[in-house]
Amino acid sequence: MSDRSDTVNRYPFSIPYGWFAVCEPDDLTVGATKALYYFGTHLVAWRDEHGAAHVMDAFCPHLGAHLGHGGTVSGCEIVCPFHGWQFDAEGSNTNIPYSDRTNGRARIRTYPTIERNGFTMVWYHPEEQPPRWEVADVAEVTSGDFSGPKRTSHTVKAAIQEMAENSVDSAHFRYVHHTAEVPEIERYETDGHVAEMRSSQKFPTPRGVVDGRIDTTSLGPGLGTVRFSGIIDTLLVTASTPIDAETTQVRFSFYVRSLGDASTTSSVGEAFAAEVDKQFGEDTPIWEHKAHLVRPALADTDGPFMKFRKWYSQFYVEPVSDERTVFPPPYWPDKMDESPAKATASARHGQS
Repeated sequence: MSDRSDTVNRYPFSIPYGWFAVCEPDDLTVGATKALYYFGTHLVAWRDEHGAAHVMDAFCPHLGAHLGHGGTVSGCEIVCPFHGWQFDAEGSNTNIPYSDRTNGRARIRTYPTIERNGFTMVWYHPEEQPPRWEVADVAEVTSGDFSGPKRTSHTVKAAIQEMAENSVDSAHFRYVHHTAEVPEIERYETDGHVAEMRSSQKFPTPRGVVDGRIDTTSLGPGLGTVRFSGIIDTLLVTASTPIDAETTQVRFSFYVRSLGDASTTSSVGEAFAAEVDKQFGEDTPIWEHKAHLVRPALADTDGPFMKFRKWYSQFYVEPVSDERTVFPPPYWPDKMDESPAKATASARHGQS
């Protein structure tokens, strides 16, 4: 293997296309704007007078003002803070207050936007192609049988695909998270933008070992569900979004089947979320420091890594690069003497 740390590309893949969470519905109030940064792009989100959420590129095509910093909403249009130019939800210029004419060339890229499963999501495609699938409702979120959500968020200096590979890696639970039992993968199947992994899990309890399950469904690269059963039915809805090609934000929403007592249900949910967040923190320094190996030397009992990668590759416009076999991380001198807990992007930026 050749460790070429002087290369430019951190990974052999770029930003995938799909539906991605950019905020939560409560983050957008009617008539307000919010500055965002995802997909290596400055964005602005806003909610019109009818309650519809919109996301578009942030810079006014007139003279470049950022619409998320001082921009306002007038009815169903966004207004630039610099010269008062107005744009509709399709990104067309509708009014220049000091001119009798509009500018047909002054257009802003807009992103298909939906609010579902507790997230405000946009369709991102580098070539601006329309959505290729719809986002279905997660039944437990709307059924009323589950309590939640308990939300947490993490930012990691790693590509979205690199982190997603954990979904098929059961062996690491023993060595990274020090669990006595690891999930046994029963099957892994893909169909279009959906990938499903079904696994059994033995949970040690004070009353003995309990047979349970961990069943994961990925709905494209940006949304997923993990259903835990055996001790208590719990649901984890995950939303992963590329900040850029090398940085990812992961949002967790935790739901617990109601136990009849609100206090007990809440305490179980808090404990469940704390354990998942702890394990995520244990994974983070590995993700941030590992090399991506194009042809890993796998054991015969490893998870379906290459099947996962083949499924994931469909979400890239450009083919995954094979110019090298090893894509190492950058050298971070400020991290060399830090403990894993302090070496994460989350810790550096004060996020949890």
